[in-house]
Amino acid sequence: MSYSNYVLPATERAGKWSLTMAWWAVFSAMFWIYVAVASAGAVGVVNTIIGMVLTIITYGAINLVLSRFAARTGLTVSLFSRTLFGLVGSALASLIFAATALYYAVFEGSIIAVAFHQFFGGSMVIWYAIVVIYAIPLALGGVQNWLDKLNGLLLPLYLAGLIAVVVASTMIQGAPTDWIGAAAASSALPGWLTSYLIYMGVYIMMMYTFDYARLGRKRDEKFLGTVAFGWVFYAFTFGLNGLVGIYIMSAWKLEASETGVVQAFISSLGFVGLLVILISQTRINTANYFLASENLSAFASRVFRLNLPRSVWVIVCGALAFLLMLTDVLSYLLKALAWQGVFVTAWVAIALVFIGLNWKKRDLVPDIRPANLKAISPGAAAWVLASAAGIALTEQTVWPVVAQLTPLITMALAAGIYYGAYKLSPPPMTSSVEAIDPADEDLDPAITH
Repeated sequence: MSYSNYVLPATERAGKWSLTMAWWAVFSAMFWIYVAVASAGAVGVVNTIIGMVLTIITYGAINLVLSRFAARTGLTVSLFSRTLFGLVGSALASLIFAATALYYAVFEGSIIAVAFHQFFGGSMVIWYAIVVIYAIPLALGGVQNWLDKLNGLLLPLYLAGLIAVVVASTMIQGAPTDWIGAAAASSALPGWLTSYLIYMGVYIMMMYTFDYARLGRKRDEKFLGTVAFGWVFYAFTFGLNGLVGIYIMSAWKLEASETGVVQAFISSLGFVGLLVILISQTRINTANYFLASENLSAFASRVFRLNLPRSVWVIVCGALAFLLMLTDVLSYLLKALAWQGVFVTAWVAIALVFIGLNWKKRDLVPDIRPANLKAISPGAAAWVLASAAGIALTEQTVWPVVAQLTPLITMALAAGIYYGAYKLSPPPMTSSVEAIDPADEDLDPAITH
């Protein structure tokens, strides 16, 4: 059965290496190459490397906290958001999470389609259909049943592909002589801070971490917090991918774009480059479709009382992804993603405040029973107010520097307002997830087993 709307029982948890192999699918996203190259083009390589290092430290610290809490409680983002924001707020969190994961599925799937189109020609519509159709059955299996094995098999192939593309591009083009010293564009903010803020735009990884880490065992908290989801993971994901991307794009003198990334791999390795792209995007889209379907299921269950198997939601996500690929998706989804990013950074700040205030209460966990929760809690007001301020600051053009600093401002506002809301009306806690009586669950399926 799917546990997207349930506290995950101990019997359903995955081993630490199984979960690591499933989660490290995210490591192979071409998006990380794209972000690093875009940052280097904006502020220079040295500033980008400094921003990367600070980002790895920050992501490692935040996900150390989130992964341990998720593994201890077995909650999803949706269920945890009930405690933070109330029942209505949790539905909004699920919808934002599902929409963002779906966007990344569209982005990564489009890269495969572009790669096959460049190599073989033909209709882009047909390639879009193919990449969606073959991704759906891969995402149907759960982490414990299939995704760990698939991604564990493909991981060394992707690493070998990264090494090969660096070697091949150097042999063909020669080593780029100015990639480390590329000049930074002038800006009111330090270049390294601009790069750091660029990486804050993908704080959705914190939500990704939470939904995956809850599949882990409590006794593996330390390993999960450092290796599987922590600084080790981000050293590879942001550091290795970013440096390889900057190097090969500099060697081929290409601009940052999804087409440019594809061109660099195919120009360096030919058909093997195409296979590397296929492997990388197959790995990442197992995670994108898995999380999009889990959260779409949670949203439909909460709002419409529609409890369907997760396999149905995987197919729905595939259909939505295909339809989005047929449109000029970047023209409007980039704006939507910027707005979603504001909500996500605010969610992360609020989650950290809640966990920090309750960290020593290891004998207590959030009470997620609908009968004990409000429809809208004071925490929801904190989330909406901070997010609204963040969106307004993002959209205004009077103070460009303030617009750039919006992620940091949003997090500070969300943390401060939520702290006051928590002190005013603390959410209910219970002695253990096992203490929740399924009979108290009303019509909601979020129960323990």
